[in-house]
Amino acid sequence: MAQIEQSDKGGKKKKGAQKKMQIHVDFTPMVDMNMLLITFFMLCTTMIKSQTLQIALPSNEKVEQEQQNKTKQSEAITLILDTERDADGNVKIDAETGKPKHTVYYYEGKPVVDDENKDGVIDNPNIKVEKFIGNSNGEVFGIRKILHNRNKQVLEKINVQKEKWRNKELSDEEYQAIAKEIRNDSTLTRPVVIIKAGPKASYESLIGALDEMQINQISRYQIDNINGVDSALIISYKKLNNIPVE
Repeated sequence: MAQIEQSDKGGKKKKGAQKKMQIHVDFTPMVDMNMLLITFFMLCTTMIKSQTLQIALPSNEKVEQEQQNKTKQSEAITLILDTERDADGNVKIDAETGKPKHTVYYYEGKPVVDDENKDGVIDNPNIKVEKFIGNSNGEVFGIRKILHNRNKQVLEKINVQKEKWRNKELSDEEYQAIAKEIRNDSTLTRPVVIIKAGPKASYESLIGALDEMQINQISRYQIDNINGVDSALIISYKKLNNIPVE
């Protein structure tokens, strides 16, 4: 509440002099009102609910002790990540796409390491090369297409449930529970992906590989170290395809 106080210090005053007044404004009621309004809006406001989906984490399926280091050859696929670098160790950039040059070597099942003529080069290495390309015009390309085809049964079932979720037929919790059950369904054909980073691979390439696991709804994957067999496969592939070996 505002108050006007007239200053009167006594003594003689000059004729015609104006009276000095002091204005005092009490803000206490306004502060109380602001606190009441803040409390009202906090209690009556509906918070925005996040619409993001949970990521597909690796499954915690129980495996017998003798099977922990084994997997079916038809299910296994190994990704070996590599990044092209210049003489100073800087990552090379693709002139067309403007993105770093990442290479994904991969082989399915067990590695083939036959060297009949003993020349140090594997005769027919079962290793292939792809890139991180992703989707284009509604189709998948690159390493995403390879993983998509390997996990096709799971993706088809999840896409049916995802369409129901988009049409509000399923809640977020219901969709996530059903999708998790599908990812861990042992009756479906599902790949086991082993991700290995080469000595020149960047963190970005590893993150890209993990992103592909989420996009393709792959629940069984692990990160492992590259070994001598993997290196031999890559070197043999380069020599057979006239690619310089650094």
